[in-house]
Amino acid sequence: DSSKVEVVEIFSYACIHCRNFDPWIERWRESLAGDVLFRRVPAVFNKTWEVFARAFFTAQVLEVSAAIHTPIFEAIHGEGVDLRDPAVLAAFFELHAGVAPEQFEGVFNSMALTSRVSNANALGRAYGITGVPTMIVDGQYRVDGKTAGSNSRMLEVVDHLIAQIRSAKGLEAVSSGGGQ
Repeated sequence: DSSKVEVVEIFSYACIHCRNFDPWIERWRESLAGDVLFRRVPAVFNKTWEVFARAFFTAQVLEVSAAIHTPIFEAIHGEGVDLRDPAVLAAFFELHAGVAPEQFEGVFNSMALTSRVSNANALGRAYGITGVPTMIVDGQYRVDGKTAGSNSRMLEVVDHLIAQIRSAKGLEAVSSGGGQ
């Protein structure tokens, strides 16, 4: 949609920097103008990260992302819970989102989910992602902690790029927050 500016966060639940960056992202998302479309894509650098990508997409499909996203970060990095085992993840989804283990397993192991994970992996390669968190602005700019000077400055750079893209497209910010 040429009337929108897309911002993609590439992240992983396995990444402590992503966990520390997440509260900043959440506050930033609340202030987004309506012409900014925000979405997350999990990085798939290895088999462990693939399990967490499957967890992310399972939460999306089951529409429980709001109940699961932050608790996964907290369990892994705050409580030391090992969520690499799909059976442990199924119990976690049941505890935090009321998802029956059979329902979780049906989605988690589905071909549709495998396709989503493959697409996320391909997208990460296409964007040249070598670390997370990384943000992609309108498919044109890749911003990470190194290019921005620090993870805390990433959102400042992203905001600047959004304004630059709006200007280039001849758009004006539309009020009301957006993102998924």
